[in-house]
Amino acid sequence: MKDKINGILSEAKNKISEAVNEGELQNVKSAYIGKQGALSVLMKEIPTLDVSLRPEMGKLLNQAKNEVKELIDEKRVELKLKASEVSPDFDCSVPGILPSGGGLHPITQMCYDLNDTFRSMGFEIFEEDEITSEMYAFDKLNFPPNHPARESMDTYWLEGHDSGSTNEKLCLRPHLTGGSVRYMQTHKPPYRFVYPGRVYRNETTDAHHERAFFQYEALIVDKDITFTSGKVMIKSILSKVFGTDVPVRMRSGFFPFVEPGFEIDMQCQVCGGKGCSVCKHVGWIEVMPGGSPHPNVLRAAGLDPDEYTGFYVNIGLDRLVMMRYGVDDVRLFHSADLRFLKQFK
Repeated sequence: MKDKINGILSEAKNKISEAVNEGELQNVKSAYIGKQGALSVLMKEIPTLDVSLRPEMGKLLNQAKNEVKELIDEKRVELKLKASEVSPDFDCSVPGILPSGGGLHPITQMCYDLNDTFRSMGFEIFEEDEITSEMYAFDKLNFPPNHPARESMDTYWLEGHDSGSTNEKLCLRPHLTGGSVRYMQTHKPPYRFVYPGRVYRNETTDAHHERAFFQYEALIVDKDITFTSGKVMIKSILSKVFGTDVPVRMRSGFFPFVEPGFEIDMQCQVCGGKGCSVCKHVGWIEVMPGGSPHPNVLRAAGLDPDEYTGFYVNIGLDRLVMMRYGVDDVRLFHSADLRFLKQFK
């Protein structure tokens, strides 16, 4: 057995010296001192030897295994040192390849720009999970029990939504407004905050609509907030985003969570108000609903509507980005097409 040990040890030394990378070195380790390696197999033969020879052969085997392990470790260090060497054929004068730089998605950039604008006006940035409950998505926003927005044809419900309390019926948030109620419940008035994020609607996609898109909500609640203050806020936002004054109009509109409610339109920036496919040839495009929070919403937040009032807007972030860059199809922003997105770097 002594000759076998010496033969295997000599063979292992040759293999280690010939190894040129970590992979080959690992193969040598497995072949000789691994669980099924040559020296490990010999170790299993020790009980078959004469009792007088067992201590000596066992000692020789352990010494051989330790020697192989040390040689492997030394070779590993040697290979790592050589890996940092530059080949003599390498030409340092050849120009390198400049790595391509990334950039923010245009919707992300718009969100950051709005955050900066609102921070300059003393607003807090609020964020929340994308999963909400029926209680906050509808009940606390003054939606009646039979409102069609509660149906699966509009809202993406999670499994188990057909049983339990409204606080246990979960869905992907169809809008951000429910999160605003949760914010008011956990903070003390007055409130001045914005709430950006992605929302989900079960609807057919086209040039103006997506199933997953971004909104940007802003809310002021205090004891003396005038309607004109809200309109000034809207014009300030748009002028900051577009770098110039943007004509705005406000039309009466119904939303369960505001009273009075308004459809807030801006002049189409793609055609300059002349009419195009983006604005459906009317020169105006709806960018946000707005109005004063409904008394029932204030009550749901724990406020007295006779004492507090406010102004609310929910900006369609995707549409605002379309206006900023003159893009006529919202689906392009969610296509992950680098040929399109690289234009905004």
